[in-house]
Amino acid sequence: MMIQIKRIYEEGSESDGYRILIDRLWPRGITKERAKIDLWSKDIAPSNDLRKWYLQNLEKVKQFQKKYIIELASKPDSVNKIREKIQGKKNITLLYAAKEPDPIHAKVLQEILGN
Repeated sequence: MMIQIKRIYEEGSESDGYRILIDRLWPRGITKERAKIDLWSKDIAPSNDLRKWYLQNLEKVKQFQKKYIIELASKPDSVNKIREKIQGKKNITLLYAAKEPDPIHAKVLQEILGN
């Protein structure tokens, strides 16, 4: 199984496989048809409090990762739901909307789901 990360504003392709939107909010300017998502998992995204904290502390990447892992550990049903949905899939694409080229929450999810 290959899990890749892609910005939702990029064009979808066959190689994306199963597409999961991992943001809490729907991305601006994207229609459902254009998004071509298979699953929107709002509850797997970082909480609003954690997201706001990170925006004020961008240099604290490691702390954000630890806090986000703790949040995910408190939502085992959400994580397991995604694991069930991707079971047996060859390609999975985690989609995010932020402009940042290095989406930390997507990388954390990629690692957790890949194990």
